[in-house]
Amino acid sequence: MSQQGYVATPPYSQAQPGMGGYQGGFGTGPAQPLYGHYGGPPQAFNAPPTGMMKSPVSSAPGMPPPPASSQYNPNVQQNGAHPQRYPAQPAASATYGQPPQSPYNSMASPGLPPAQQQLTNQMSAMNLGNFAPGSMQSPPLPASSVAQQHFQTPPPPAMGQPQMLQGPQSPLMSPQMSPPQSPQASMSVTNQPMASPQMAGPPMAGPPMAGMGRPFPGAPPPGPGGFQPPGPGAAGPQGYPQQPGQFGGHMMGPQPGMPGAFPGAPAAMSGPPQKKLDPDSIPSTTQVIEDDQVKKGGQVFSTNIRGQVPPLVTTDFTVQDQGNASPRFVRCTTYSLPCTADLAKQCQVPLASIIKPFASLPKNETPLYVVNHGETGPIRCNRCKAYMCPYMQFIDGGRRYQCGFCNCVNEVPVFYFQHLDHMGRRVDFYERPELSLGSYEFVATLDYCKNNKPPNPPAYIFMIDVSYNNIKSGLVKLICDELKTLLEKLPREEGAESSAIKVGFVTYNKVLHFYNVKSALAQPQMMVVSDTAEMFVPLLDGFLVNYQDSRAVIYNLLDQIPDMFADTNESETVFAPVIQAGVEAFKAAECSGKLFIFHSSMPTAEAPGKLKNRDDKKLVNTEKEKTLFQPQKGVYEQLSKDCVAQGCCVDLFLFPSQYVDLATMADVPSHTGGSIYKYNNFQVKHSHFLRDLRKDVQKSIGFDAIMRVRTSTGFRATDFFGAIHMNNTTDVEIAAVDCDKAVTVEYKHDDTLNEETGAFIQCALLYTTVNGQRRLRIHNLSLNCSSQLLELYKSCETDSLINFFAKSAYRAILNQPLKNVREILVNQTAHMLACYRKNCASPSAASQLILPDAMKVFPVYMNSLMKTAPLMGSTELSTDDRAHQRLSVMGMGVEDTQLLLYPRLIPLVGNKPSTKWTSAVAAVPAPVRCSEERLDDSGMFLLENGHSMFLWLGQASPPDLIQGIFNLPSLAHLQGHMLLHLNWRQAALCLISCFWDKPEIQFRQFLVEDKSLHGGASYMDFLCYVHREIRQLLT
Repeated sequence: MSQQGYVATPPYSQAQPGMGGYQGGFGTGPAQPLYGHYGGPPQAFNAPPTGMMKSPVSSAPGMPPPPASSQYNPNVQQNGAHPQRYPAQPAASATYGQPPQSPYNSMASPGLPPAQQQLTNQMSAMNLGNFAPGSMQSPPLPASSVAQQHFQTPPPPAMGQPQMLQGPQSPLMSPQMSPPQSPQASMSVTNQPMASPQMAGPPMAGPPMAGMGRPFPGAPPPGPGGFQPPGPGAAGPQGYPQQPGQFGGHMMGPQPGMPGAFPGAPAAMSGPPQKKLDPDSIPSTTQVIEDDQVKKGGQVFSTNIRGQVPPLVTTDFTVQDQGNASPRFVRCTTYSLPCTADLAKQCQVPLASIIKPFASLPKNETPLYVVNHGETGPIRCNRCKAYMCPYMQFIDGGRRYQCGFCNCVNEVPVFYFQHLDHMGRRVDFYERPELSLGSYEFVATLDYCKNNKPPNPPAYIFMIDVSYNNIKSGLVKLICDELKTLLEKLPREEGAESSAIKVGFVTYNKVLHFYNVKSALAQPQMMVVSDTAEMFVPLLDGFLVNYQDSRAVIYNLLDQIPDMFADTNESETVFAPVIQAGVEAFKAAECSGKLFIFHSSMPTAEAPGKLKNRDDKKLVNTEKEKTLFQPQKGVYEQLSKDCVAQGCCVDLFLFPSQYVDLATMADVPSHTGGSIYKYNNFQVKHSHFLRDLRKDVQKSIGFDAIMRVRTSTGFRATDFFGAIHMNNTTDVEIAAVDCDKAVTVEYKHDDTLNEETGAFIQCALLYTTVNGQRRLRIHNLSLNCSSQLLELYKSCETDSLINFFAKSAYRAILNQPLKNVREILVNQTAHMLACYRKNCASPSAASQLILPDAMKVFPVYMNSLMKTAPLMGSTELSTDDRAHQRLSVMGMGVEDTQLLLYPRLIPLVGNKPSTKWTSAVAAVPAPVRCSEERLDDSGMFLLENGHSMFLWLGQASPPDLIQGIFNLPSLAHLQGHMLLHLNWRQAALCLISCFWDKPEIQFRQFLVEDKSLHGGASYMDFLCYVHREIRQLLT
């Protein structure tokens, strides 16, 4: 038996012999695509290669013999072979989705039904329901079951069958305008245990008409498509009347055939044309989030079970550490690893974990325990060097232990010996965090310190660009005023009275000014370094000081800086020497630390790291577009290495009014664990900069860090993504790691995994605390292993998967054309879902789209990712903004990428009749789907994605609402007050009313279920497209 995923049909939807759409040889195979790959430019049609026939493939029991093979990307190897994720562009290979050349000038085909009948053929049912896990298991799959099936160009049509072509189709067209479509090209999203009636689907095939934002650009064929009518089959009664669907919307249209018949049945040919698909009928992200919150919200998640899938990142829950790391620290793409490399290749689900070593814990969760073994230091396996953890098995009466990672048997040190109880567990099990908890810390010995010396407390250096623009905008004064209060709140150890972090100050334009703020001075002293080519720090004593000791002198300095440069005319700046100065200062003080650089323009002054404008919109959508994301080599590359070696992290606050080559300027922050903040056309009233700065200075952080990920035998960490630097293949070096930064780690098999023992991961982070103590932070996680693909799919986590895909795609665009990267994303999406359909779902009609329950909203996230600025080839998007988003995402954790790719759209007023505005603090209403259809002319909606926040007001907003909130008589009076700020998260609130201005355009970019203004597909179109790709893979 096998298990069905996210499916919905009438309960009696199992195959019946002779039923339409099911019998071998019935009708025609799926249509071939006539457009280019998803989101790419139009492509020419090529003739199909001759002689490329697919070897026969055995069908699953009860399934019809598969139709002729469909075309698939030649770049992708056979189903099962694991291609390099982003291979180099092949020479002269066909493009993904590029159809064989069709020699038709006329679309006339023999035996076609009238247009009206054809239209009815193509409109078929989409069904919905929910997944109810059952006990059915899928049988073990032979390793070669898919590896032999090549995806090749389809053969010429069989005798008597016309080749299938599709005409362009727009969701906006009336049914009468719709071109005909193959009955099997329609889609049903279905679910086995709970079913709801079928719902009419739109034609899935062609792209929308030109001028309507075609999601999949390609040359449309010369006329309406022609399909062979279905052959004889069992015709049944007309079907059922309208019934409400699972997701609240009505499901329209007659149900074709008899109970259980599929959309290919001739019965579907009669009846009126059917309407556009109801958006409520496709899987909803907000519904999935809400369901998880209802099911798991407010509960305690105990980590004592191996391979347990945690609640979603959007769910409010409490973690109790009982032997595995909290999901706040580590999340995985799947919690059940395939036992063999062949299985992993077959499903193509990436095996990865997203590790956030310093994640913030809520107040009701216990902070990490610190274990101190004194001079002997942490206990480790002699062979693989894994640290003592709950996966070590004590034997021989407690005198030895077997390592859970490499199986080596080690002697227990005398001081650490303890007897075992009747279960073979040490009697001090619950007294030692390293034996009973998933996350804890060890105090490191001098062996773990540079030069075997204890480190000094770290330092923060504030480096302010005092060129003409920053003085005139008021930015310099704003920063100086803010620092007076902010320096009181530097991070400190739990229980410490004040922070041990030292502070220093530099201002700069073409030259650098260092300040002596020693506590003994009455006035601060300035020292100028004008030789930027040979940067040095002109003073040691008095530059880095304790803030509490030197507070009076620092206040004095911060008051003087804006006045000192008030009359400056200097507009040129340097940049690389500023970072170099920070590194030299930390070297001289023998400490690690962070540079806070406030900068506004491209560094054009004669100095190392001088940059030129290389922004060229002509490169967009060409082979050379990748150069726009690549940093300029040389000075900044070396600086990154110097910074990491010294433990110098760089946080960059940019205030540009034009292009600054952010890809190069942000290269150092993006390799040192730093953050990049960007404020276009900054004005002092934009207070969200101050909120970003406060959060950045105060957040918990560790310095001069090295991370190593160890795994049990059978698999290993092979790739790392994040704001990191790597000198070798195993050590992840991070100058500083804070509570928001995550490293995504990919794993590959190097042997077979054991279902009984499972798989273990241990992340060890060696770092310096804010008070200068060297520590090891350990996170352990155990996963299941299975030879059943169904288990893998049931244990998947969509939010983690999309984090991995975002980072791997954003890295790939440095080396490949965007077109290739987008193709690979679609390929892999289709491949993962096709593998589930083929190996884990019950046999059903090809027209049904069957999704794994844990991945049913994966397509909406993938489509949203493909519409993000870095992956959209549009000349309207700023090159710096695209580079900024690319670099920001590389360091993000799962909750950040989830919110970025599916923003929250909250109906404050409207959308539901019961929603009333109240000034009292009330529960935030449940978010609605991210689509323009959810906006209400008389409503008020808040949209936020963690970076931007918009307040949307409908044109029919009641005057009393406007008066109550803004103290203005009507919406018209808001035009002069277009910007508003809200102190929530770090996001800025941009107030927009329903008029098409720039904020409105930005706002609509975040409605991710709709078509993108820059050419991306709607969620519905993308789902249809992916469904067709899946069907082609399965044939």
